[in-house]
Amino acid sequence: MTPPFKTRITDLYGIRLPVIASGLMWLADPVYVAAVARAGLIGFMTAASFPNVQALREGIRRCRELSAGKPFGVNIMIRVSRDGTDRVNPLIDAAIDEGVKFVETAGNNPEAYIRRLKDAGITVLHKVPGVLRYVKKAESLGADAVTVIGAEAGGHPGIEPVGSMVAGAAAARAVKIPVILAGGIGSGEQLVAALALGAEGVAMGTRFLVAEEIWAHRQYKERLVAAAETDTTLLLQSMRNTQRALKTPHVAMIQQLEKSDPVDTAAILPHIMGTVGRKAYETGDVEKAMLSCGQGVVFADKIEPLAAIVDRIEAEARVAMARLLSLRGDGT
Repeated sequence: MTPPFKTRITDLYGIRLPVIASGLMWLADPVYVAAVARAGLIGFMTAASFPNVQALREGIRRCRELSAGKPFGVNIMIRVSRDGTDRVNPLIDAAIDEGVKFVETAGNNPEAYIRRLKDAGITVLHKVPGVLRYVKKAESLGADAVTVIGAEAGGHPGIEPVGSMVAGAAAARAVKIPVILAGGIGSGEQLVAALALGAEGVAMGTRFLVAEEIWAHRQYKERLVAAAETDTTLLLQSMRNTQRALKTPHVAMIQQLEKSDPVDTAAILPHIMGTVGRKAYETGDVEKAMLSCGQGVVFADKIEPLAAIVDRIEAEARVAMARLLSLRGDGT
């Protein structure tokens, strides 16, 4: 079947659909990312999920074996270590040495690293909140494309979250590099809408959490299938680290701690550590953790193979495009 869309994003990555499976902390491992690749999209393994650099190297090799020659990438979080340790360059070393062609950067300003990635022939996609100054900065630094995250996204939508409809249209007008829109997106209809806004692709995270290839406990996935678009909430604004997460008693407790005056950051930190979330993924005890989740969880309605999810998204997009064409006023 002929692919329904051809954009600069499908050309940039050599993929069937202009859909990116963004890095998912703890979950975007070789098995999942390879499944994304085989389904005709591109996914990014999260480097921060690996215990050390050697494990990342082995993960890259494993993903290459499983991907059947299809493209995949690595997500590298740009961050400053509290103890001064350089946690970024060793990951870049591994990506370059292992022949990775695509990297997704996120977090802090990638200026200190982006030229090195580009000089190694790596295509760089930088992820930013939906604020135009960040979008323009990514372009000025030489990013090949930029993912703009709207307020509906799971994880970190930024200190001043901007809705996806506004962020996508504004970003597409502001830069010449391809824009990928993320935030609450989990259906083919939304893919078509994003393209209409001027974006050249979308990024999905929450929608794919119910894929069978995601290693997390089935009980966690069943909780997502049962969730509505109103079952997420924002927290950590007091720490200037806004996060959208699934509503749980654990999250409600953190929000209550944030109401203290002054905010007791030391009391909050133990409850938001990544290891707490990882344990919940392992055990399925979702209610005792803060787990990133976007409003697009409403579309995650069934636990099934990743390829089946992608097939549904493509079918939805084809129907949406046909509907738009039927609305043309000139009758053509």
